[in-house]
Amino acid sequence: MDIKDKVIVITGAGGGLGRAMALQLAKQGAKLALVDLGNDALQVTLDQVVALDANAKTYNADVSNETSVESTFSQIAEDFNGIDGLINNAGILRDGLLLKAKDGDVVSKMSLEQFQSVIDVNLTGVFLCGREAALQMIKYKRQGVIINMSSVARQGNMGQTNYSASKAGVVAMTVTWARELGRYGIRVGAIAPGVIRTAMTDAMKPEMRERLEKMKPVGRLGTPEEIAHTAKYIFENDFFTGRVIEIDGGLAM
Repeated sequence: MDIKDKVIVITGAGGGLGRAMALQLAKQGAKLALVDLGNDALQVTLDQVVALDANAKTYNADVSNETSVESTFSQIAEDFNGIDGLINNAGILRDGLLLKAKDGDVVSKMSLEQFQSVIDVNLTGVFLCGREAALQMIKYKRQGVIINMSSVARQGNMGQTNYSASKAGVVAMTVTWARELGRYGIRVGAIAPGVIRTAMTDAMKPEMRERLEKMKPVGRLGTPEEIAHTAKYIFENDFFTGRVIEIDGGLAM
């Protein structure tokens, strides 16, 4: 896919990886539909991509709500006369151990709400946005690309029952969609980042961040720009579909 003038939707575009990917695609001349819950954060991203001469609009939507997603994607397709790409980036963390026990007694457990809230955004949200993006691609006869954001945590990670389950599910949907949607000329891929340098990791205690850095063969954390570069590669490589790219500095080896 030639990114220039293609209409690409990015969920979770208000900051972090979403903003970095928006900036990368804006530099390539994409038309951007920026989706998130917070208007203030979205406005910052919009200002930055517009400064790069990008044609962009913002949309406030709850990706876990079917009605919100359906109306948002319909509006995007109407505003831009179709959709060519989607980056399913919106996600949340609500970490916690499955159970905590002390002296043989269970003192706490992960609540259903804590589990379900992450599944609702990270898995159901990806399903709803992917479905509606594919619907609009087929409706407008576009041979598009869907990129789902997974994580190296999909293999299982202590304290992340909910997050790991959601990210493993994202990979399963990626492969399934690649098989189902290929007949319509729609490619589907996933990116599984490791620990990426963000405001959250910058706020860590130096010794904790240093331990994370030493766990990686490359000796450092990743950057949002490196994830954005990977998204650009998936869009541009027309032979790529049904696969997951791990960008983790060798952490999962």
